[in-house]
Amino acid sequence: MPFRDECGVFGIIPQAEAHRHTYLGLYALQHRGQEAAGICSRGPEGLTLHKGQGYVADVFTQEVLDRLEGDAAIGHTRYSTTGGNVASAAHPFLIHGRFGQVALCHNGNLTNSEALRQRLIEAGHTFTSPSDSEVILALVNRAEAADLEGAVVEALSQVEGAYSLLILFEKGLIAARDPLGFRPLAIGRMGEAWVFASETCAFDLVGAEYLREVEAGEIVVADAAGLRSRQSRGQVQALPCVFEHVYFSRPDSLVFGRSVMATRRAMGRFLARRHGVPADLVVPVPDSGVHAALGYAEESGLPFDFGLIRNHYVGRTFIEPKQSIRSFGVKVKLNPARELLRDKRVVLVDDSIVRGTTSKKIVQMVRAAGAREVHMRISSPPTTHSCFYGIDTPTREQLIAARQSVAEIARFIEADTLGYLALEDLEQAVEDPLHGRGFCYACFTGVYPVDPGGLRASASCGP
Repeated sequence: MPFRDECGVFGIIPQAEAHRHTYLGLYALQHRGQEAAGICSRGPEGLTLHKGQGYVADVFTQEVLDRLEGDAAIGHTRYSTTGGNVASAAHPFLIHGRFGQVALCHNGNLTNSEALRQRLIEAGHTFTSPSDSEVILALVNRAEAADLEGAVVEALSQVEGAYSLLILFEKGLIAARDPLGFRPLAIGRMGEAWVFASETCAFDLVGAEYLREVEAGEIVVADAAGLRSRQSRGQVQALPCVFEHVYFSRPDSLVFGRSVMATRRAMGRFLARRHGVPADLVVPVPDSGVHAALGYAEESGLPFDFGLIRNHYVGRTFIEPKQSIRSFGVKVKLNPARELLRDKRVVLVDDSIVRGTTSKKIVQMVRAAGAREVHMRISSPPTTHSCFYGIDTPTREQLIAARQSVAEIARFIEADTLGYLALEDLEQAVEDPLHGRGFCYACFTGVYPVDPGGLRASASCGP
């Protein structure tokens, strides 16, 4: 529960009700971003855009959807990593430029966006938002290439960091991933239509068949001629973000070609082997801790049950009362099942600890419900470094594991014991020896595959 979600993208071409399928796809990807949503569709008169702040259901009414009728569309659910939660930063972005109408939506974070922005401003470009996604679109529009496909290749050769992009234009749709493939993007098929989405759970909702991932560094063009592919750069080495499997993605998705649910169960099994403890009950912190907790229970032979019940109807914002109601922010989302927890030795399984304050409140809640012992188990290694590739993590000085030992963290969160998944166990749980797949572990190791540059200096308290 501690991290904020990223962004989700969905696209489809050609399909008679592309706008409605995109709307449904965004519903499936709502967990990836709750701040804003948007759809751009291609109709007889060109591209039409609607976007706004809020959940998908808040942004799109029946009347709005009717105005978006078309045979191709891209959509986006947003959580900010660059640009903040402001209306101008909502996606997609739409321009009328040298390649006609072009719309873009983006999941990721560029590490050199400010340098590129400054260069473009000095060249006379005016920006309408603080989003790094608008920087990409500006580079495309100013490229020297003769056609849009070439302009995208030229633009992407200048950017650094993480991006999974969908670009809609008058003649087709382009999908692209960065050379390290930090963020997920999959290709599906629905009849004659090509479908693209951050996670395959969106394919399930609209009835599309999963085909494969857009590969690291690949640019895929879908138009009247069909589907074609090219590499945006020469040498690529896929190092996707491991936190997609630890926390962000829905468990019913295939992400980076692997079942999220199966991976999380494997994490839980490794956790039980390394940090087993005499106990009466395994309890997940819902929702992201559920499948790791199931794996822990299977491996340890302990019973599993939902000792914490999540309120799924908490909106984007709620009005907090004064401090007289302690831990209100956690209590409005989670409530203990006292009859299950009373007088039990509880293994509490969560995906990560960031600042430690939320974990402390949850441990206190479980104790107040009558638990005799609370043993916290975390299905990832200690988070010691900030992410600069599309995850909203705090500065390093705010990460409790960057400045305290495991024993000190256990005392702070008031757990009887605390155990983290070892890095080598996480590697075994997620890596694919058959295809030699690796992952980015920078948030645990501080080894950044792309230099964060100035972003790192502003967000870190140490090397």
